[in-house]
Amino acid sequence: MTQAADAACPCGRLAVAAKGKAGKPLIYAACCQPWHLGQPAPTPEALMRSRYSAFVLGLPDYLRATWHPSTCPSELTLEPSTVWLGLDVRMHRLLDQLHGEVEFVARSRVGGKGHRLHERSRFVREGGSWFYVDGDLYAA
Repeated sequence: MTQAADAACPCGRLAVAAKGKAGKPLIYAACCQPWHLGQPAPTPEALMRSRYSAFVLGLPDYLRATWHPSTCPSELTLEPSTVWLGLDVRMHRLLDQLHGEVEFVARSRVGGKGHRLHERSRFVREGGSWFYVDGDLYAA
């Protein structure tokens, strides 16, 4: 699946408007596209958002490239019938210069049935790049 660079980014990140209020959704070119094209994501939150967008856009190579080798599955198949409905980042924090966490809820629909993935993900920075390591799932 391709995404127009001037379309709203699938991750739903909003621009900051005047006085710190949320603005309009960022366009893909100003949000996740640079990471998908090879620039390292600057924070665990940016990486997590770009990984969500990669699920939406069907980019398994990006997902594998940003998954830490110690936990990356040997095969990754994306379910083509999954319709991603939205992402809510609940919390993000740096634990130190090399470790971070992001808690999120991703909503999807498969075969007409709604799903929620609520996870606190762990990230590690190696060689200047952030990688998804693993996460703890919360009950739906």
